[in-house]
Parts: sequence; structure tokens; C-alpha cells
Amino acid sequence: MSSHAARDPYTTRFEATVASRDGREVVLDSTYFYPEGGGQPADRGTIAGARVVDVQQRDGEVVHTLAEDDAGAVEQGATVEGVVDEAFRTYCMRAHTASHVLYGAGRRLLSDLGYGGFGITEGKVRVDFSTTTDIDDGTLVDLERLVNRAVWESRPVTWEERPREEALSDEAVAFNTKTEEGIAGDTVRIVTVGRGNGNEVWDAAACGGTHVSNTRELGPVTVLGRSNPGEGLTRVEFGVGEAGIERRAAEKRAALDAARTLGTNVTDLPAEADRLREERDALAADRADLRERLVDVRIADLREETVERDGRTWLVGDVEGLDANGLADRAQALVGDGVDVAALVNGSSLAVATGGDPEAGDVVDAVTDEFGGGGGGSPTVAQGGGLGAENETVVAFLRGE
Repeated sequence: MSSHAARDPYTTRFEATVASRDGREVVLDSTYFYPEGGGQPADRGTIAGARVVDVQQRDGEVVHTLAEDDAGAVEQGATVEGVVDEAFRTYCMRAHTASHVLYGAGRRLLSDLGYGGFGITEGKVRVDFSTTTDIDDGTLVDLERLVNRAVWESRPVTWEERPREEALSDEAVAFNTKTEEGIAGDTVRIVTVGRGNGNEVWDAAACGGTHVSNTRELGPVTVLGRSNPGEGLTRVEFGVGEAGIERRAAEKRAALDAARTLGTNVTDLPAEADRLREERDALAADRADLRERLVDVRIADLREETVERDGRTWLVGDVEGLDANGLADRAQALVGDGVDVAALVNGSSLAVATGGDPEAGDVVDAVTDEFGGGGGGSPTVAQGGGLGAENETVVAFLRGE
């Protein structure tokens, strides 16, 4: 016994006889509850007032699982009323049909299109595409625009059984053999999103789910984002109903707030963002140039303060504005021009460069033995980090003071 839900999705109240009961699991002689399958979750509702918490198709039967506290209210052989949660059924109908409309939009935008999966949750719906097209932000916007145009066009949605081989040979019909049930039978159920405003059929796909009868019932559809669930697949997630409406409102509010802050309008936000990025990059370049100049000045000062240790000329000092690698580069550049050892400190970082005598690593080891931290390198350049002392203390130690 199969469910009548897909054939008559608008029926949410019915009478049936309890054919069997095993603990919390109930089988009716006829049901309009949709069992989980094909990416669509199971219906919710009640049987004789007992809450239905799961519905599954097993061994040719639709098995309804009742809430543990309510299971005693349903007796085998009794005539009972089944009530499907109309709000959740309607949401699933809209969400499932919207996924077909989205795939139809993909037919018009994406190359080498294939169907890789589908799923409904309460917060969002997802469709997995296999395609050679890079689905970037612009493509997402175009997909959303086409979906909502199809909604506006009030296209009819119909379903019918077709001979299996005929359906499989029809290139216009999308198949996902991993999730769609019933493909192995003699017939295949095909859901078609039809013509609108005299245009071509929007989409046709093998599907066992529940659907609305017209795209106008979907309401606004909002694309939420994309991800890559596996090699060769792009997952597009979207919202129908409250989730889609709230996301659209949040994005509009954010765009208006940003435009007001920047003293422009929403349509000019991209140009304003480009201008600000160019201004930021120019300021960053100026800042980097000024930092380099300050470092040059500081290095010039340190050249006047070199010290002699063990017959070697040491240039030692703290230099702000350089990271660990920057310190090492500067230290290396200083060795050889009247300087035998260059040791530069900034925060907890140290860089040492020498001509090989003493070895740079030995100098770093002496500092880390004294102040903690760690480091290493070659005989001519080494770095240390995590020093547990102020710059001036480390500098004094290196200068032999």
C-alpha cells in the first residue's frame, strides 16, 4: 500500500482503518501521509489524535511512527481520522516545486547540466548541480531572477505516470537515480512545470514528491548561497516562505544602511565600494612607504650606535614596523657593509644575520636561553620568537651591556 499524498497533495484529512500495529508503528489501509523519500521529509500530523513523528515506506507498506506518549490511543481494526499538518505539507509542496523551478532556471543558464541531489529542511532547501559553469554571485542572482519570473508567470504544475523506457529516453526529463524512487518500475512519475505566457515548458523531472498545482503558489524564492558538497557538484541553497522573506528583508535593510552610511543609493553601492577600495589601497601603499622610510631612519640611527664585541662589529637595536620576515631581510641586508653581526628586535621577535662567525643560530640560542622562546636558522641568518623580555632588555643583552 502506497501513500496517496503525491497524487492528491491538497488532501490533509482522511479516514482509514488501522490495518496493523506493532508498538508505536501503525499501518493504515489507506493514507495521505507522505513517507520520507527523494529528499523530502516525512509529513507530520496525527492519527486518532496521536502524534505522528515519522513516516517511512518499508516492504511495500507506509509505516507511521507515533509519539511514545500517544501510541496507546490507536487500536488495530479501529476506524481513525488522519490529519496531516497542513502548514508543513504546504511548505514541503512549495519547497519541492521551487527546486524544480530552480533546476529549470539552471537549464537556461548552466552548461553540461546534471542533477546531483535535493533536500528540504525547515530553514532552507538545496539543489545540487553538476555543471561546467562556474556558479558565481552573478549566476546566483540570475538564477533567483529566473525562478521568480517563473513564479510570476503562474505556470501550471502537473504530474503523470509515463512508461519507464519512454521517460528514460526523453532528454527533456531530468533524472536523479540516487534519490528518486520508482524508476525501476514499469512506469515513472513525471512532474512538469508547464508553459507560461505562451512560453516553452519550464522543466520536467522524475519525482515522487508532493507539489503545488501552479508556480504562483510558491511566493517569493530567495537564493541563500552556494557551496561545494563534492567533486563536480555545486550546491545552491534557497528559501521559500518565511526564511526567504526574512533573508530578502535583511539584505535590503543592510544595503540601505550601507548606502545611507556612504551617502549614496543602493544601485550606486558597487561604484562606491570600488572607489573606497582604490582609496584604501592607495592609503595602504602610502602607509607602507612611510613605514619603510621610518625603518630606514631607524637603521641609519643604529649605524651610529654599533658596538664592538669579540673583534666583531655588532649593529643591534629595536625596529618597529617590521614582522619577523621583515626583520630577517633587513638584518641580512646590513651585514657586510662595516657590520659583522646585525641583530634586530621587534616585540617578541628577533632576527640575526652574520657573516658566519659567530653563527647566527648560536646568537639566537643565547638569547632564547636567557629570555625564553625558541628559534633557529642557518649559520648566516636565524630567527627567534616568543621572547619573554622587553625590547630594551634584549637589546642590552645583545650589546653586551
